[in-house]
Amino acid sequence: MAFFISNAYASTAHPAQGDGMYSIFMIAIIFVLFYFMLIRPQNQRLKTQRQMLEALKKGDEVVIGGGIMGRITQINDQHIKLLITENCEISVQRQAVSSVLPKGTLKTI
Repeated sequence: MAFFISNAYASTAHPAQGDGMYSIFMIAIIFVLFYFMLIRPQNQRLKTQRQMLEALKKGDEVVIGGGIMGRITQINDQHIKLLITENCEISVQRQAVSSVLPKGTLKTI
């Protein structure tokens, strides 16, 4: 039964722990990097998307999230109507617009 009991040896002294301010400083650096690498660019993208959606007007050529391209025929606060072809018009939410195309793009396609 002696093989179940392990020997306890004296341990050596551990080196002194580093300064607590170093740990706080490293955590602060990680948060600053996180802000500048993730949060700030995302906020800038949201701001430009919001400005683009507010600037939409009748006659603009847009692409919606699914890749459908069309010309805006009606617009209100929540929805827009897109003319896809001569006889096909769809209604989508304003937030579905992913980009605005330069004028005349639909004619060249």
